[in-house]
Amino acid sequence: MTFTPDITTQITSLPDHTELPETDGTFVKNFQEHPQSVLLTDSIEPVLQNLHPEGDYAIGQDCGIYWRLTEPLERGAECPDWFYIANVPPTLDGKVRRSYVFWQEFVAPLIVLEFVSGNGSEERDKTPVSLSEEEGRAKPGKFWVYENVIRPPFYGIYEVSKASVEVYHLVDGKYQLLPSNERGHYPISGLGVELGIWSGVYQNLELPWLRWWDSEGNLLLTGWEMTRLSEVRLEQERAKSQRLAEQLRAAGIDPDL
Repeated sequence: MTFTPDITTQITSLPDHTELPETDGTFVKNFQEHPQSVLLTDSIEPVLQNLHPEGDYAIGQDCGIYWRLTEPLERGAECPDWFYIANVPPTLDGKVRRSYVFWQEFVAPLIVLEFVSGNGSEERDKTPVSLSEEEGRAKPGKFWVYENVIRPPFYGIYEVSKASVEVYHLVDGKYQLLPSNERGHYPISGLGVELGIWSGVYQNLELPWLRWWDSEGNLLLTGWEMTRLSEVRLEQERAKSQRLAEQLRAAGIDPDL
């Protein structure tokens, strides 16, 4: 079933991103979520800049996607931990986005990622909007909203406690679990990258992190990692040059000549 928000008011009279709440007042669930979002954004930036040389894309990190008008207003939004939208400007009318208002732009994110902090039931909840309201629930199920209303082609559910990620692909209007490839990664068509789990240290936390790889299986590095790799390679070249100079001296040859 596809749900269409019951909005009869003229689009021009609806609230925009500057008039809608940018938070529901809840805390970030743990100390890992913010570094995880930064890690995803930092490492994929070169890919996005290549895909969008004009900069026409937006990344949301724990930001609201408004899909219907409710009272209170924040009940009409989902707040993915990370999402990417192609072909939309990062700002609107010269202002930094406070949220993404679906009824104004109608462009679905290509991928939405949720970081599980509980048992994962919230991220997999398929309760439809009509049933949730009959039962007096505050909101319909998150999975249902993504599948039937916002409809990103890819939806990922990442569980750091299980060192796992489930990736769903929208096919004929329904999410199907995407199988992993031979590397244990999930190809994200449209981005030309793969998503998977990487165990290592990031920002002094050793965890199974959610990360990107290119289509050939090469890990996409953060800016710090690229700088560190360059430093290591430079040190290796210096050490190689020093060994060569010592060999020349041992042979009675001045390495400076």
